[in-house]
Amino acid sequence: MGLRKKRQHDRIGAPGPAAEGRAVELRGVRRSYGRGAGAVHALRGIDLALPNGTFTAVMGPSGSGKSTFLQCAAGLDRPTDGTVALGGTTITGMSENKLTALRRTRLGFVFQAFNLLPSLTVEQNVLLPMRLAGLRPDKRRAAEVLAQVGLADKGRRRPGQLSGGQQQRVAIARALVTRPDVIFADEPTGALDTTTATEILALLRSAVDRMGATVVMVTHDPGAAAYADRVLFLADGAIVDHLEGAGADRIAARMRTLTAPAHASAPVTAAA
Repeated sequence: MGLRKKRQHDRIGAPGPAAEGRAVELRGVRRSYGRGAGAVHALRGIDLALPNGTFTAVMGPSGSGKSTFLQCAAGLDRPTDGTVALGGTTITGMSENKLTALRRTRLGFVFQAFNLLPSLTVEQNVLLPMRLAGLRPDKRRAAEVLAQVGLADKGRRRPGQLSGGQQQRVAIARALVTRPDVIFADEPTGALDTTTATEILALLRSAVDRMGATVVMVTHDPGAAAYADRVLFLADGAIVDHLEGAGADRIAARMRTLTAPAHASAPVTAAA
């Protein structure tokens, strides 16, 4: 961990010692679109702190604010009010150039659609975050993460030669290659069959348990959420509940109460 912390301080916007321990922190985060009576309030005051080395799932009914939450937490969208910190670095108000550099060096992303470049080899796709960040591509590091996701012999192939599950493994390797503070995953198993989805979720779980990664995953699947340490439930732009170490059945039962015609839950604070 000592070497990893040194690397973090060498990167853009690295946190000071007092900030260590919290991978993601949102305080009073609101996000509105439009003005006046027609304004849409996607987030209504999110307060949470997620420790390093944890796996958090985010769930909620359609329109609850899950996607907006992920975009604001990852610096892909700017909140209307409130502050966001990643790895102890406050990104609210950061210039677009610095924010882009921070995302490229300290964050990893895994999407439902894989987002691999078909003209590049698997190895080149994995090394892309390093190239975009202006870092020297480290082929040994690429080989290391490909081995970790079970694709040690696929580096020279192109995405079109791989199955969907293998492509998502490449996406996870790409997310891990820069040793990011946080991996944000948006419905990472949504396009996969049940067996392959289970393998991908086990990989994300292993990234947390064995590599010390921090994962924040938006999902609609209670079975996927059960892999997480904590599940946050959003409704109407607010965190209304959370479960720790819950199984799929309990998570599904809580989701059913949120998708009922009305629910009486009040916003809660999900502190570390």
